[in-house]
Amino acid sequence: MTRTRHAAVAIAAALVLTAGGTSAYADVTPSSPPLPGTEATSDPSMKVDSTSPNLKLPEGGTLAAPKVLDIKSIVEDQGGEERRSDTNTNVTFALQAEVLFAMDSAALSSDANDRIQGIAAEIKKQKATSVRVFGFTDNLGTHEHGVVLSKQRADAVQKALSLSLGPDVSFEIRGYAEDYPISDNSTEDGRKKNRRVEVSFTRSSG
Repeated sequence: MTRTRHAAVAIAAALVLTAGGTSAYADVTPSSPPLPGTEATSDPSMKVDSTSPNLKLPEGGTLAAPKVLDIKSIVEDQGGEERRSDTNTNVTFALQAEVLFAMDSAALSSDANDRIQGIAAEIKKQKATSVRVFGFTDNLGTHEHGVVLSKQRADAVQKALSLSLGPDVSFEIRGYAEDYPISDNSTEDGRKKNRRVEVSFTRSSG
C-alpha cells in the first residue's frame, strides 16, 4: 500500500521544513487524552527584541537543566484509514471506525482482524505489557450514545488484541465519544477521521 510519511518535531516553536519531498510539521492537534511528552508551539510571527533587558538572566540566576524534547513521527496510509504516531516513548495506532465496524455498530467487520493483528504484532515487538484502547466518535447524535458506542468499539478491539497477546498484557479501555477530535466535525471527511479507535503503548527501551 502506498504510504505518505509525515514527521513532526516540537522544539519550543513549530518549524516547517521540506527536504527531499517529505514534509515535516508539528502535530499540535490533541488526538487523545494528554500523555507525557506533549509538544509545545508558539506563534511563528512573533518577533523577539534581542536588546530587551527581560531576556537577560537576573544576577545569580542559572539556566534550567537541559531537556531532551520528544520527537513525533506520523505515518498514514493514503486513504487515512490507519495512522501510526511514534514518539520517543509511545506508539499510537488510530484506525478509522469504517474499516472496523458497520455504521453505528460495535461488531468487528471481516476485514478488521488483519489490521488488529498487525497492531498486536507491533505490541509484541515493543514488549509492551500495558496497552490503552480508546474509542472516539464524531459529534453527531447525543453525547451519551457516543460514550456508549465508543466504549463498546474499544472493548471489541481490546478483545481481539487479547486473543493474540495473552494474559500478560493489561488494558486500559475508555470511550470518549466526540471528545478529542483530530479533524473538523463540520465536514463528513472530518467526522470520518474522528470516528476511530486508538491503540497506544510504551515503546521498548531496547
